[in-house]
Amino acid sequence: MSILVIKSSANGANSVSNKLVDQLVARLAATKPGAAVIERDLGTAPVPHVVNGSLGSIGRAPAAEGPDPVRELANALIAEVHAADIIVIGAPMYNFGIASTLKSWFDHVLRAGETFSYTAEGPKGLVAPKPVVVIETRGGAYTGTAWEKFDNQEPHLRGMLGFIGLTDVDFVRVEKQGMGPENAEPQIAAAAAWIAGFDLARAA
Repeated sequence: MSILVIKSSANGANSVSNKLVDQLVARLAATKPGAAVIERDLGTAPVPHVVNGSLGSIGRAPAAEGPDPVRELANALIAEVHAADIIVIGAPMYNFGIASTLKSWFDHVLRAGETFSYTAEGPKGLVAPKPVVVIETRGGAYTGTAWEKFDNQEPHLRGMLGFIGLTDVDFVRVEKQGMGPENAEPQIAAAAAWIAGFDLARAA
């Protein structure tokens, strides 16, 4: 099986989302002998942001002639999504949304004719169904609070994943990370317990 891992924290080894992603991936790999783990750590090796000269490279304008490293990278990212049996994403919240590096990854992956198409009935995702687990870390408390209206993280992720056909998504919210250890640690423990109980058969 193939496990695609996308990390987007800028916090490196100190990242809560990175640590929880590693826990889930270790559990998956331990029970799936020979599993291939494909990791993209956008915090240390970001894919390039979209600029005027790269629109053709991501399929939003006519492609340039000759070698195109950005196009080749986008092709590789798309191939990894199609090949994966399960996708694990670490997504910390920055200023109420996802990291710009993670948005850039989606900008390369969402390509008409490759991961989605437009039909008479509307857009259609072209990625085969597979489970996705998103570990969301947040400094504050959003779920069920007055701050929930500022959550531009989960709705954005749900929309982009669903647009390419990925609707079997578990969002593991790890909140209160900026509210002191007495609030942060129970959230981390709850996420670790969720990971320990994840149904591995879903990633068969």
